[in-house]
Amino acid sequence: MLVGAHEVQVFEAARVRLEAIAYRLLGSANDAEDAVQDTFLRWQSADRALIETHEAWLTKVLTNICLNRLTSARARRETYVGQWLPEPVFAGDGMLGPSDTVEQRESVSIAMLTLMERLSAKERVVYVLREAFGYSHGEIAEVLDLTESNCQQVYRRAKQHLTADRPRVEVDATAARRIVEEFLAAALSGKTESLVRMLTDDAISAGDGGGVVLSAPRPIIGALRVARFLRTLFKPSEAKWEMIGGRPDLFAAVANGAPALVMVVGDRVAGVFSLDVTTDGIAAVHAQANPGKLERATSQWSVSEHGEPLTGDW
Repeated sequence: MLVGAHEVQVFEAARVRLEAIAYRLLGSANDAEDAVQDTFLRWQSADRALIETHEAWLTKVLTNICLNRLTSARARRETYVGQWLPEPVFAGDGMLGPSDTVEQRESVSIAMLTLMERLSAKERVVYVLREAFGYSHGEIAEVLDLTESNCQQVYRRAKQHLTADRPRVEVDATAARRIVEEFLAAALSGKTESLVRMLTDDAISAGDGGGVVLSAPRPIIGALRVARFLRTLFKPSEAKWEMIGGRPDLFAAVANGAPALVMVVGDRVAGVFSLDVTTDGIAAVHAQANPGKLERATSQWSVSEHGEPLTGDW
């Protein structure tokens, strides 16, 4: 069925919301864009005269596409080289979606997107639609073809899996820069104690190189072990710079609502270190270095204001 200008306008009006839902469900901006494009193709071929509520129809179609992708993604990640981490997105990108409430901001943090990998596909959908987009249990039940009571049970299970021990610290660009500067100074000092003081006792360091860039094969746990690893990681080395294509400039930014140390080589983002800052300190350092997961970040970076590099000492 042909799509007229009005139908295209209706879909485009919903695109940002659909991308934001898909990103939270899939943890990948590229996959989210593909899922939304598949939704448009379904919209294009549908008998739109029979669709009562466009938003509900589009959400249901997108959700089912994402459910299928989540199932296949789990199989692919069993053979993924090293650790799998979500794709970082810088502040200001529409992919992040609504950020009016604590729950909405929390749902798109790298730490939460990583944690949501523990959920079943259905639990993830219910949690995202409820927490980040305010859908009622009745509305979610219709999307997933569940009863409302069943939907409430799925939501409770998801919440139990995702309960945070410590509240995270919300930051603006100024606070993020200060935190990143302190983190970088500690990492470059060569003194383990400086880093340990910034970390929680049970801090975690996880890196995703996608089998392209060398990274730790498993998470590193514990403040002292993480500090020692970071001290080594940030020790100047021509071999490291060669691996990522050259000596990087280091910048402070906000990614997924958290302070981020950004490594830039030329005009390309080569790495994003997202700092999960809680009231007790930095609870996690998530390092994304997989080139395939930094394409959108590079595109964003090229058109954004990011100031001067933090240091010339690395």
